Formats: sequence, C-alpha cells, structure tokens
Amino acid sequence: MAHCAAFLPGDPPRTGVLAFFSGEGAQLPSVGAAVQLPIAHPRGSGVGVRTRNAVILPVAEALPLLLTADTGPTSDSVAFWAAAARFALRLTARGLLLPGVSQGGFDAWRAGPLTDEDTVWLARLAAAMPVEAHAVPLPGSAPLQLARQEPLLRGFVDAVADAVPRTRAAPLATGRPAFADLAPHHIPELRFWADEIAAGLDAGPRVSLRVEPPDGDGSPDGLDQDTLAFRAVVQLHSARHPSLVMDLVRTWSDAPALFGPRAQDAARAMLQRGARAWPPLERLAGQPVPDELILTEGELYDLLHNSLEALAMAGIEVHYPKELIHDLTSTALIEPAHNPRGDIPSRFAPELLLRFRWHLAMNGDPLSQDEMNALAEAHRPVVRLRDQWVLVDPELIRGALEPEPRPLGAMDGLSALLTGAVEIDSQTVAVEPGGWLATVFHRIEDTGPRALPDPPPELRATLRDYQLQGLDWMDRLTSSGLGCCLADDMGLGKTVTLIALHLCRQRRPATAGPTLVVCPASLLGNWEKEIQRFAPGTPTRRYHGAQRTLNGIRPDEFILTTYATMRQDIASLGSATWGLVVADEAQHIKNPVGATARALRTVSNGVRVALTGTPVENNLTELWSIMDWTIPGLLGSLSDFRSSYATPIERGDDPATAERLALLVRPFLMRRRKSDPDIVPELPPKTETDHAVHLTREQAALYEAVVRESLDAISSASGAGRRSLVLKLITALKQICNHPAQYLKESSPKLAGRSGKFALLDELVDTIVSEGGATLVFTQYVTMARMTLRHLETRGITAQLLHGNTPVNQREEMVARFQRGEVPVFVLSLRAAGTGLNLTHAGHVIHFDRWWNPAVEAQATDRAHRIGQTLPVQVHRLIAEGTVEERVAHLLAAKGALAEAVLGSENTALTELSDAELSRLVTLRRS
Repeated sequence: MAHCAAFLPGDPPRTGVLAFFSGEGAQLPSVGAAVQLPIAHPRGSGVGVRTRNAVILPVAEALPLLLTADTGPTSDSVAFWAAAARFALRLTARGLLLPGVSQGGFDAWRAGPLTDEDTVWLARLAAAMPVEAHAVPLPGSAPLQLARQEPLLRGFVDAVADAVPRTRAAPLATGRPAFADLAPHHIPELRFWADEIAAGLDAGPRVSLRVEPPDGDGSPDGLDQDTLAFRAVVQLHSARHPSLVMDLVRTWSDAPALFGPRAQDAARAMLQRGARAWPPLERLAGQPVPDELILTEGELYDLLHNSLEALAMAGIEVHYPKELIHDLTSTALIEPAHNPRGDIPSRFAPELLLRFRWHLAMNGDPLSQDEMNALAEAHRPVVRLRDQWVLVDPELIRGALEPEPRPLGAMDGLSALLTGAVEIDSQTVAVEPGGWLATVFHRIEDTGPRALPDPPPELRATLRDYQLQGLDWMDRLTSSGLGCCLADDMGLGKTVTLIALHLCRQRRPATAGPTLVVCPASLLGNWEKEIQRFAPGTPTRRYHGAQRTLNGIRPDEFILTTYATMRQDIASLGSATWGLVVADEAQHIKNPVGATARALRTVSNGVRVALTGTPVENNLTELWSIMDWTIPGLLGSLSDFRSSYATPIERGDDPATAERLALLVRPFLMRRRKSDPDIVPELPPKTETDHAVHLTREQAALYEAVVRESLDAISSASGAGRRSLVLKLITALKQICNHPAQYLKESSPKLAGRSGKFALLDELVDTIVSEGGATLVFTQYVTMARMTLRHLETRGITAQLLHGNTPVNQREEMVARFQRGEVPVFVLSLRAAGTGLNLTHAGHVIHFDRWWNPAVEAQATDRAHRIGQTLPVQVHRLIAEGTVEERVAHLLAAKGALAEAVLGSENTALTELSDAELSRLVTLRRS
C-alpha cells in the first residue's frame, strides 16, 4: 500500500513539515527524519489514536517528492498535497507574495493578494481534503480535535510561499536577512507595517466606493446652477464569497461575523491606503463608522476623471452609474479654411489652407452651439445636460470656443488625418475630416472591397483583377490631385496599367492633359511600343535626341523622355503644362540631393506618379525621396523624417513608429509581389516580354557602315560566295547590336556606355537583384558572355559564367552554387547550357541576343521553367529597335512564310533572300 501524508504547521510558516506515514508493509520515503506520530483513525462509532512510524520533511524539501508523486502509485492524501503544492507554486510564480509577521513575531511571506478565482479554488480544494491529510490530532486537544481543512490548506500554501523565495543568494541580493534568510528572524516591531501593506489585499474583505448623484435631478432643459452634492458610499466585499457585497454602514457592527475577525481593521487600512491615491478619503479616518463622503463637484470630477486608476492600484474600485455620469468626447475636425462655391474641388492642392474646428459630442451626438455656450458659461466641472450628468473639462471647453481656428498646411493636415491624431498644446487629440475634405479623404482611405472598374474602351488589353485594382486606386488618387507610387514587382504590368490610367483621365475634362513619362534611355523604345500596342492611335513622341521639341503638344499626348534629357531641358519641361508626370524606374530619384531628383522636383505641373519595383533598397531615405516627389510635404522635411522615422525604425526597436509611418505612406504606395496570394493564381507560369533597345551612336554608325559595304559586295556575288557574305553580314549586325567591342574584336575594351543592351541589362539586373531575385543571362556568343561577366563584376554584381569549355565538375559546382542562392546572376552560353540543366532558383531569364529559333530559346528558358519551379518565370528578350533583330522578331511573331523558313533552318533561309528583300530586312530604320 502507498504511504499517506499530513501537514503540520509551524511558526514561521516555512518551518512547517509534511509527515509521511503508513500502515504495515508500506515503504516510507528514504529521506527525512524518522519519528513516531499519533495518527487518528476510525474506531467503532468514534475516533481513536494509534502511533505509527513516520518521516517528516520541511516543506521546501518535500516539494520535489510531491511534484513527482503522480509518477507511481500514491494515496489520496499525497495526491491532495501534490495538488496543493502546484497551486502554491503557481501563486508564487505569479509574484503573489505579501510580507508579514507571524504570531510568534517572525518574518514570513504569505501568498497574496489572491483573486476571487484563487480564493474560490482554495475553498474547493480544502473541501476535497481527505481525512488522512489532516489526521494528526491538534496537540493538547481534549476531546481529540483535528485541524480544520481550509486554515490548514492556507497554512501549507503560505509555508510554500515563505520557503521558495529564500535561497542562499537571497540575503546577498537584499542586503538584509529578514524576509530573505532561511533562519527565522524576530521582528515584532514590523507587524503594523506588514499588516498595513497586506490589509484588504490578502484573503480578507475589500472595500469599494459607490458614487450616487444628488436626489434632485435639476432642470431637464438646461444646466442646473444649484449646489450639487454627490455621495461616495463605502461598500464591503467578501473575498471568500464574491457575491457578498454590502454597504459598510449596514455591516459595521456585524462585520467580524460576516467578513472575518479582521474585517474592520482591514477596511480602515484599505481606506488609509486609498487616501494616498485620493486625499478626500482622509475625511473618513475620524468617523466612528467610515461609511460615506459628501463630495464637492471638483472632488467628483477629480475622482472620476483623474483618480480611478490610482485607487484601483490601491485595491479600491469605484462604481458609478454610467447612465448618469458621462464624459464629453471631443474631436478636432480638420476642414478647408474656405469652403468653395459649387462642386467639391477635384484637386487637393498643396497650397490649400486647413483649420481646426472642435467637435464636441455626448454619446456620439454632437452638441449644438447653444449647448456648448451654456457649458462654457456654467464654469463647473459637473453639469446637468440633456437629463444626464456630464463631466466637463474646462480646458476642453475653452479650446472648443477659441474664436480663431488654428491654420494648418495641407500636408500637415493630411498627415494628421492619416495617423488619426494631432499634437495640440502637448496633448494628443483625435482628428477627423470635415467639410468637402471628408469626401476627398474617404476617397483616399477607401481600402475596402470595391467593384472592379471597367477598363477604358480605348485600351487594347485585358487587365487582370489586380491590375484593375491598381488602376482604380491610381485614378481615385490622381483625380483628387494627389500623387501615388505603384511599386509592383517587375513583370506585373505597371506600364499597361499606367497607359490605362492615361486613357481614363482623358475621358474627364477636369483631369485630361498630356502625360510626361521620364524613364531610363533603355526603356524609351519599350514605352513607345507598349503605347502603340495597348492604346493605338494615342499620339506619342520621344523628347530625346538633337531634334527634340515640345511644340504643338496635343492634350492627350504621351511625351517620352529620359532622365538625362530631363536634367538638360528642365526649363522647357518644367514650364510645360502636364496632366500627369510619370517617373518610371523611380529608384533613379532615390538620392534626394542628387541632380536627377532635384531636377525632377522642378517639374511641378501635373499630378505625379512613380513606378518602381524597389521603393526601398538600402534605407528609408530612399522612400522619403520618392514619396516627397510624389506627395510633396507629406513626410515633412528630410531632417525631420530622419529623426522622427528613419533612425528609430532602422534601429529595429520601435514598431509603433513603423506603424505610424505605414499609416502615412500606405494610402499612396501600392506594393504587390508575385508571391501575393491574390496575384499568383492570375499569373501565367511563364511571362515573355520583348524589350526594345535603342542603339548608341557608335552602334548605329557601325551598323550602317557594315550594311552599306556588305550589300554592295553581295549584289555582285552569287552562289556559295553570296550565301557566305549574307551569313557574315547577319552575324556582324547581331554582334554590333550586342556591343561594338564584340564586332571589332577589341582585346581590352571599354564596356560601359557603348551598348543599348548593356544599359537595359543593367536596369533589369539591378531590379532583380534588389528584389532578392536571381536571373539567367543567355547569349549565343562566348565572347559576349565573357564581356557580360566582366561588365557585371565591374558594377559589383556577383555573377558566374558557364560555356562549352567549362569542365564537368566545375559545371556541377556552379549549378549547385546558383541553386543555393550564392550567385544571383548566371551568364550562360546558349549552345552549351540550353539543355540538361536544372536552374529553378532563377525567376528571370534574359535572352541577351536572339537565336531566331523559338524552340532553341524555349529549351534554354526551360532551365528555369520546369518541374520544381515555385516562382513565376519572367522571360526578357532584348531586341535592338530598327535593326534586323526587330524585323526578324516581327516575322517570328507573325508566323508568316518567312518565319516558318527561319524556324526550320535558322539563319540559312536568309541567304536565299533577294537583294531587295535583304536590304529591307537589314537597313537601319531610325526613330
């Protein structure tokens, strides 16, 4: 049979012991002191006492035995004390410890203050105590008596609380032995101090205050000016029975019987503690029965408006009839200083002046001006208004009645509305939009589900749902005179969405106007072709080159220019009138003090839209630069932004500031990624894009010279000689389109600034790498692959090259490095790497030059687009505009007879063209 256990209290509590005892044949614990104990047991109709062998252990030493008691057979009494031990340790772990002085005058910790749930649980556990758990008779009791269950259980819980905090290091940490040392310390002089600390917080009764309004209810139609007298009635609460709550005046004489022997002392001690939090309670100290206070209006206001939390920390709750006492709510309305006549204006102009106007309400119902005036004239903190008692903050009333509303700049007001609050006289005040500004602001803030708009009928494209959402968002903002930044990942269709926006704006006279697109030079051709493809008939011109002009701009025209040209011609571009100004690849203005950013800011006419896949690459200053161009003034000055946002956020320890910045930026920056759940299902597994690339001046001169000389030679040749000359011409032109140094066979060439393809490659690779992506770059020429690798490494891009002479083991290691994400750019020879490789780490494939056989290109693309790929694959083909590359690309797309011939035999079919056909194919066509 299993042994039993009973608790024997001690003074101080930590000296209490657990006695383990049993009948014949039971194994006692192998630790502890062996003793003989009198154990009560049933005998006939009464109770007898029998001496048994026992082992006693101090509570601290018995805890490990109790906590492992459920690992083997155990008695009900041991299981009971194990449950009690766990309960006591949970209280201690919650920090529920109160200092006290025991009956003998020793230092002692007690468990407390206990919550109502703790007290109820303690009572239920005591009721379940087995007889064996308190079977040791009380010393000297005649007739024989056993300890009562609940006091014994409470003594055990206090013994655990008294023992556990006392480690060998505790006296060193506290600097004094009392309440830290294991040995008892006699400190009777601290009894009052300990009782005062624990009064009402232990398992004894608690007090609360019940606020009652005056019997008279004043004038229902106005503000009562008579003297008001509120009462604060003291209530007594039972800790053991939470539902037992009575007015102290009714229970004072019977308090010991109803609430315990210390009820009166505990109530006075709690009220004394509360007086330190709220001084009017001191008036109760001299009353024979501390039952109630008569409060002045000022005391009532202070109690309900300022002192509730402090009293709660002192253990005194305040109850008041919420249907009678109401706080006024105040909101600062931000509205235009001058409301326009007629319709709501469509532009939120930066020069717009706003003002504050206070909005006071009771229960959400705004006060009339007469009611506000009456409140101000009352000069009282508690008034009767609309048949209810109202707490009135005099400062609030004074602020609401200021004769001159404070002026506010447009962007300062917009920032306050977005964050929902503003600082006024060092106070944070909630703000809401007023007047027609509310309509504009709700248009900005509308982030809920919306019906997708119809695309403009002139658009020759089917927009996906996320593109329609982006179009709707940009149209709402720009039609309100506000800029925005579309920061979707590359390949999600920012260009076609912007073209759709331009068409939408032309349908409304208030927003119609020409659109200026500023982009890298390598993207000019792509923009022009995308506009012609998706919005045929829309007038488009390049403002680039020696013959550029802005004369005769049509109201619905696209003007395309480069960042370099914009810097040179800022006077002309800045003085023109634009409906929309677009900064494509807006990371070009991420340096706020750079020449590009400074120049672009001077183009002040027109609503501004930034397009970028990387709004932040290195630090938040880049975000400020883009957003300050898009929405000037929204984020304040650069120095203020750095101190208020960038520095604390980049430290990584201020999530509140990060959230505040998000509130400001979120309405004006839309960021979608290819991995977003609502985009992935809409993306095809593979998206292919032809990028038009312009030739540099050197490339164009070389190209025309080679065409002129070669066509002369071909016209006088025939047979195999002619075919050889044609193939040599095609190869030379393709090499010139790649880079002049490839055609000229330069040994140590200068690479940068000589090739349009290199310029676009830089744009693509920078975006891909900044987004954490990886790309394959295919070229059919090993020489071009080596030049590409050297160019990338010169720019600080980590890359590697695989070609036909790469050893097998090195080839495998290069593939493994790329798949591990160690190298973001993998340059490959098309013939050597077009088949047999698994490169699913790449989300992008760039064909630097065309093989002119889609099947071969598809095989190379499939190194990334294959089973195991989890990313949408973006395929980029670089095509030199106006050249043989562009002509053949059109033929391949048209799938005509010549395209079929090219597909079947690569370049050989071109050798059979007539002189005229060949001339049309290879002659450079300048834009």
